[in-house]
Amino acid sequence: MSSMASLAPGKTSQFYAEEAGPNLLDLQAQSGVARITGGVSPIALALAFQDWFLHLAASPGKQIELMTGLCRPASVGGDARFADSEWNKWPFNVFVTTFASTGQFWQQATSEVRGVAPHHAQVVNFAARQVVDGFSPSNFFWSNPEVLRAARDSKGQSLLAGLANLRQDLRAPLTPAAAHAAVGRDVALTPGKIVYRNELVELIQYEPQGPAVYREPVLIVPSWILKYYILDLSAHNSMVRYLVGQGHTVFMVSWRNPDVRDRNLGMDDYLARGLFDVLDEVARIGATPDVHAVGYCLGGTLLAIAAAALGSGRQACEARLHSVTLLAAQTDFSEPGELGLFIDDSEMNLLDAMMWQQGYLDGAQMGASFQLLNARSMIWTRIVREYMLGIRAERSDLAHWNADATRMPYRMHSEYLKRLFLDNDLAAGRYCVNGKPVALKDIRAPLFVLGTERDQVAPWRSVYKINLLSNASVDFVLASGGHNAGIVSEPGHARRSYRFTAPQPVGQAWVGPDEWLAKAQQAEGSWWPHWQRWLVAHSAAEQISPPAMGAGVTLADAPGMYVLGD
Repeated sequence: MSSMASLAPGKTSQFYAEEAGPNLLDLQAQSGVARITGGVSPIALALAFQDWFLHLAASPGKQIELMTGLCRPASVGGDARFADSEWNKWPFNVFVTTFASTGQFWQQATSEVRGVAPHHAQVVNFAARQVVDGFSPSNFFWSNPEVLRAARDSKGQSLLAGLANLRQDLRAPLTPAAAHAAVGRDVALTPGKIVYRNELVELIQYEPQGPAVYREPVLIVPSWILKYYILDLSAHNSMVRYLVGQGHTVFMVSWRNPDVRDRNLGMDDYLARGLFDVLDEVARIGATPDVHAVGYCLGGTLLAIAAAALGSGRQACEARLHSVTLLAAQTDFSEPGELGLFIDDSEMNLLDAMMWQQGYLDGAQMGASFQLLNARSMIWTRIVREYMLGIRAERSDLAHWNADATRMPYRMHSEYLKRLFLDNDLAAGRYCVNGKPVALKDIRAPLFVLGTERDQVAPWRSVYKINLLSNASVDFVLASGGHNAGIVSEPGHARRSYRFTAPQPVGQAWVGPDEWLAKAQQAEGSWWPHWQRWLVAHSAAEQISPPAMGAGVTLADAPGMYVLGD
């Protein structure tokens, strides 16, 4: 198999052969498998199903339990797919009952089988749910009464509209939804300037909206998996605009979208060039070493590593972290949720081979994994709504952002998966910065930590573990919503709430997540004002005049050029 198509400019096949060493043939073969399977390891799946099947075959008690369970009625109560009253009528009620019984059987068959490795049990259970959901009667024209009624009432126009939607998507399957929204025109609208640029990031400083600001600037470090402007969407739901309006000087990291030439950028590069260099610039421009640092998702994990390195003295920096905010960011990966189903040694081996050949992990490949995690809502519900009912979903600004995919360099993504997901080095105190291990207990700055209730990327109980690993004061808040929508939760957004308790002081006995949840107060509305009050409480009381944009030197208008890179 030739790898010439994925060679970086200036590199030759001989270079990659030398880089791979004696494993070149293995890497090429495994990369080919990964391209066929979409990065899913058939070996990992086979091992999981073999483990489950052999243990189930050796469990007569479990088999009897399954047989007797077939006689018990099953319910789909609360399932929005079957909320329409027509589902209670014949023959649709028979379809629903059969579907519910099938789902109940496979849920029981893949759960609590003695001897099955927990990871294998989760993989089999997840796979069974996906297959069963695929055969839901709501997914088929002839067995969905809502689709049949819409076709009858519209005299077939709903089906024609659905067919037109399908033909449009098939003609341009790779056209991103973001093409309908221009960055800088429809999203990423808050006025600002590019005040620093290196080969990995641009730094945006946003213009003040008043004559006085809090002394300590706010630096936001978003994830590099997708573009930064999730935190600066439209005017009504921009976190950046909200913070600026509350009197904060706000800086934002905008990551460059890497390509094959960046294959050897690693976690150390992202830490040094994407965070420590930027912190120094913020301290210089803000004329103060004290910075409120905010990290979202993977950016929060990187910020936690930086905070530990600074607190332990492993890293020199002109800036000081006055406070640290971690938004839906994991620091312990022992319970990563369903995303961990795609991460084990076999999967890692296959992904590593695929990324080695192409030099990066493509955004479409990442997006496919997230769609699989949310197949019911992101795949099947969309098929029914857009292709059977003929209703084209209105593109929201969040949907535009979600389609604006990025890439991740081979080395960085490989290190991230191995050192954090697989080996959990950060939580174990083995993660090294400048060749020396750092520990989260060395974080000195007070922490504001946010989890979201329906987060499948960073489950909130996993995010909560920072309380166990850090000796700093922690203010933990649990917001309604998921990984993205729970963060973009502006004041005035309907049906939003959050839970909180008093900050856990240093030295307090460990309070587990379920105990914390039982004691937490619930407040209606956005968590942003709660966080804003926390930032103010950890800021100097006296406000100052806004610092000059870029300390007098700017490079371009926001949103800059890196965010526009495809």
